[in-house]
Amino acid sequence: MSAGAATLAGPVPTAAARPATSEGRKLFAFLCMVFGMFMAILDIQIVSASLAEIQAGVSASADEISWVQTAYLIAEVIMIPLSGTLSRVLSTRWMFAASAAGFTIMSFMCATSTSIGEMIVYRALQGFIGGGMIPTVFASAYTIFPPQRRGAITPLIGLVATLAPTIGPTVGGYLTDLFSWHWLFLVNVIPGIFVTVATFTLVDFDEPQLEQFKTFDWAGLGFMAGFLGLLEYVLEEGPTNDWFQDQGILLGAIVCGVCAVLFFWRALTARNPIVDLYAFGNRNFSGGCTFSFVMGIGLYGLTYLYPVYLGRVRGYSALQIGETMFVTGICMFVMAPVVGRMMTRIDPRIMMAAGFAGFGLGTWWASYITKDWDFWELLVPQILRGVSLMTCMIPVNNIALGTLPPQRLKNASGLFNLTRNLGGAVGLAVINTVLNDRWDLHIARLHEKVTWSRNVANETLARMTQAMGSLGSDAELGGLRRTAGLVRQQALVMSFGDVFLALTFLFVSLAFVTPLIRRPAAMGGGGGGH
Repeated sequence: MSAGAATLAGPVPTAAARPATSEGRKLFAFLCMVFGMFMAILDIQIVSASLAEIQAGVSASADEISWVQTAYLIAEVIMIPLSGTLSRVLSTRWMFAASAAGFTIMSFMCATSTSIGEMIVYRALQGFIGGGMIPTVFASAYTIFPPQRRGAITPLIGLVATLAPTIGPTVGGYLTDLFSWHWLFLVNVIPGIFVTVATFTLVDFDEPQLEQFKTFDWAGLGFMAGFLGLLEYVLEEGPTNDWFQDQGILLGAIVCGVCAVLFFWRALTARNPIVDLYAFGNRNFSGGCTFSFVMGIGLYGLTYLYPVYLGRVRGYSALQIGETMFVTGICMFVMAPVVGRMMTRIDPRIMMAAGFAGFGLGTWWASYITKDWDFWELLVPQILRGVSLMTCMIPVNNIALGTLPPQRLKNASGLFNLTRNLGGAVGLAVINTVLNDRWDLHIARLHEKVTWSRNVANETLARMTQAMGSLGSDAELGGLRRTAGLVRQQALVMSFGDVFLALTFLFVSLAFVTPLIRRPAAMGGGGGGH
C-alpha cells in the first residue's frame, strides 16, 4: 500500500474509543439510514412514469423534460464515490444527517418548481446531496455489524437497493394518478425530516477526522466531477442525438476523456486522493464490482425496457405500467429472507451463477415477445427477474465488501455502488442504441416484404381502408398510414426481441465466469471492531 493510501485510510476508532451503543439503538439507527437510502434510490425512477405530467406543469419541451431524470443521475453519480471521503472526514453521523436534510429540502423545492430551469437545478442538488446516503449505508452494514449478524442485515440493504428503483414507476404512477406530480417530491418531506432527526440523534458509529480537510484533493474532485458527470451526460444523450455526429456529444466525450486521465493520475499520485482506487487490488472486490456493473444493466435496463414496451406498443398508462411492473417487487420482497438464509449454507458463487442464469432465462423468454403480450405473458419473465436480482445482489455485496478491512470500506462502498449505477447508464445507452438500430433494420426488411405482389399486404390495406371509410376520399390515404403504422409497430416489437436476446448472452456469460471469484469465508470478514 502506498503512503497516500495509508493516509487516506486514516485511523479507525476502536470500540473502546467510541461511545457505548446498545445493540437495539444501533440497529434502529441503521434501519433509519436504510430508509433514507430507500428514498434516495426510489427518486431515480419515481419520475419516469410521470414525465408527461411534469412537462405540462413546468412548461417544458419534449427535449428538456428528460433532464428531470438526467440531472439527478449526473449529480448522484458524482457524489457516490465522493461520499467515502466525506463520511470519513465528517463522520457517518454528520454526513448522513446532512445528506438526509439536504435531500428533504431539495425534494420540497422540486415540488415548488414553476419552470424547467428551476426543476433541473433542484433535481441536480437533490441527487448530489442525497447520493451520499447510498454508499454510507453499505459501508456501515459491514463496519458496525459482526459477520454472524450480516445474514439478516445484508438481505435488507440488498432488497432496498434493488426494490426501490423497481417499484419507482409504480409509486410514481399511483401518486400522480391519485394526487398530482408535486407529490412525487412532497412524499419525501415528512420521512426525510424523521430520518434526519433520527440519524443525527442516534448514530455514533465513528468520529470525524476534520484534519483531513487540510489535504483535501480539490483538483481531484474537479477532475472526477468532469469525468463522471460528462460520462453520464454522453451515455444519456448519445442514443437520441446520433452519438458523435452531434457536436455537443463529441465535445463532451473529449473533455470526459481528458478529465478521466487527470482523475486517475491524481488518484494514484496525490497524498490524500479523493477516491482510494487501491481497493481494486483485492481480487474479490474487483470481481464483485464487475458483477455489480452487469447487475446494474439488469436492474436499470429491464426497469426501462418493460415500461417502454407497455407504453409504446400496448398503450398503457403510467398507472397500468406500474401495476404490471409490481410483480418483480413482490418477488424480491419474498426472496430477501430466503436468500439471507441460503447465504449461510450455499457457496455464494453458486448463488451468483444461478442468479445470472435466471436473468438469462427471463430475457430469453422475453425475446419471443409479440405486440399482444400483456400482464400474463410478462409474468414469468418478471418473476425470474425479481428472484434473480435478490439471488445475485446479496452474494455480490458480500463478495465485494465482506472481505475488505474496515478502514477501506467507506471508499470501497462508494466505488462499488458507482459501478452499479454506471452499469445502468452504460446499459441504457447500449439498449437504446441497439433498439433504434434494429428498429431501422426491421423496418427496412419489412418494407421489402410488404409489396403489392403479396396478397396479405393487399388484404391488410383493404381492411384498413374500409375501417377508415368515414374519411371519404381520404380513406385510402388513412388506410396506408395505418398499415405503415402496423409495420413500424411490428418492427419495434422485433427490435425488443433482439435486445432481450442480446441481454441473454450477457447474463449467461456472467454465470460461467463466477468460478473465477475466490470463495470468501462464511458471510465475509471485515468486522467493524465490535
